[in-house]
Amino acid sequence: MSQIASQPPIGGLRDVIALSSDICSIENGVLTYRGINIDELAENAGFEEVVYLLWHKRLPTSSELEEFRALIAEEAQLPEGLIDMMGQFPRRTKPMESLRTAASAMAMFDAESEDMSPAANQRKAVRILGQMASIVAAYDRIRNDRKPVPPRRDLNLAANFLYMLTGLQPEPLAVRALDKAYILHADHELNASTFTARVAAATLTDMHSALVAAICALKGPLHGGANEQVMKMLNEIGTVNNADVYIRNKLQKHEKIMGFGHAVYKDGDPRARHLKEMSRQLGKLIRQDQWYEMSVKIEELVGQSKGLKPNVDFYSASVYHYLNIPSDLFTPIFAVSRTSGWIAHILEQYANNKLMRPRAEYIGQRNQHWIPIDRR
Repeated sequence: MSQIASQPPIGGLRDVIALSSDICSIENGVLTYRGINIDELAENAGFEEVVYLLWHKRLPTSSELEEFRALIAEEAQLPEGLIDMMGQFPRRTKPMESLRTAASAMAMFDAESEDMSPAANQRKAVRILGQMASIVAAYDRIRNDRKPVPPRRDLNLAANFLYMLTGLQPEPLAVRALDKAYILHADHELNASTFTARVAAATLTDMHSALVAAICALKGPLHGGANEQVMKMLNEIGTVNNADVYIRNKLQKHEKIMGFGHAVYKDGDPRARHLKEMSRQLGKLIRQDQWYEMSVKIEELVGQSKGLKPNVDFYSASVYHYLNIPSDLFTPIFAVSRTSGWIAHILEQYANNKLMRPRAEYIGQRNQHWIPIDRR
């Protein structure tokens, strides 16, 4: 039996300009949403305010923001049929698998799923964003034999997620930490999942389908999941005193330290310092600062040995852990936040659409001929 010969990866589109967009920029190590520096947004804005900015190209007024928050909270309730369906998933189903399947099923419960008018797409955008967080929280409770907690209309997205996860009113610092993480993960120019969403949207498929395409791309370990691996590493290290030996051993074996370096940031990820500070504050609040201290020690060791700086995934791991969020929910939370950016790009693609049809350089054999089967 013949085998397919293994070949090195080709292509990758690194640094190739594929399209024009006015949603997000990464220039000279500075990340902006609609031209506003991520530092300003992380320190001053709320997530819903940032979502409005991404979708409407401007910051909302006070009344617009209040109305927008209320709309999202109102639409966050999941259809009973969707909850019942998740209850039938096999116990081995991982949260990202559940999210991928449930996000696709959302379309079947949405009467406007096939309506491609701008007004319908705006309404669907709100429903999708609200329900994505509810799916993640509901599935975590379902798999632990607990009844899903319905969202509250008086809470923002971050507070509602923590409330739906535990059934308890979350601490203000916990809400702010998750809200800030949402802001920092909301969009990141033309990353793999966003590009996938736009390629799908360019065929004029519906918004739910483009969203599912993005989730499938995020599920890959080369895109999402790094913060889950960071938490696994922190658990393996255990204490600050073990960090030095653990990291040096990894480096000597030329093994990758998760959460360091980034394809588009040469002088450090600007989002990392905000999560580092939230990790510090949360560790102090609950008097479990070993996870923060361990992370700081690892940052020092990797910086000294490799000259690498942490990316957004590194400190988000300890932040989510401090919030008592299971590590296999880290990537689904990434998806909840990035849904805001995915939708912004989907809407932009619909507004000025052109089918994406790149070409591939053929590097195979030429001048071959068919051979009868008895002569092969």
